[in-house]
Amino acid sequence: MRQLTIRGFGKDLEKAIRRLAREEGLSLNQAALKILRMGAGVEGEPRKHVLGGSLDWFIGRWTEGEEKAFHKSVEWLERIDEELWK
Repeated sequence: MRQLTIRGFGKDLEKAIRRLAREEGLSLNQAALKILRMGAGVEGEPRKHVLGGSLDWFIGRWTEGEEKAFHKSVEWLERIDEELWK
């Protein structure tokens, strides 16, 4: 198997790895690999607050007025600069 050294992760991630290891009876290495695979979306159902799911709670929460205001504020991003396409 390949090895990879990861440096610089914070105490919050260390606590999450240790908690998962304890809850599921895994080694720290197994727990870290499981969290990496889940966060990358290559294993199981993504856990809450992982890569790509942090804004899921926001889906469907805007009122119609808020949605219209947002679309109006970013409509300039939809404009095509014809000069760039020549």
